[in-house]
Amino acid sequence: MRRPRRNHSAAFKAKVAIAAVKGDETLVALAERFDVHPNQITQWKTELIQRAAEVFTTATEKRDAGPDLKTLHAKIGQLALENDFLSGALGRIDDASAKR
Repeated sequence: MRRPRRNHSAAFKAKVAIAAVKGDETLVALAERFDVHPNQITQWKTELIQRAAEVFTTATEKRDAGPDLKTLHAKIGQLALENDFLSGALGRIDDASAKR
């Protein structure tokens, strides 16, 4: 019989991952202590190590990492103008095949 799927809180995951990073106990011992599978502990540990730098990033670094909204809005405006121009130019052509 399978155990129902459990959802663990972020605090619990962090606690288990930090215990795994410390290395005081084996994965099997940690798995028994926290009642989770050793593979899950390894995944949480890997994610903790990969994303550890995010803890120390400042607000300006986080803002700079995103896309430049002014550039994107300018591009949207340019494309809208091109679409309007082309739809108007297409309407002025007398050729029946161009009106499709």
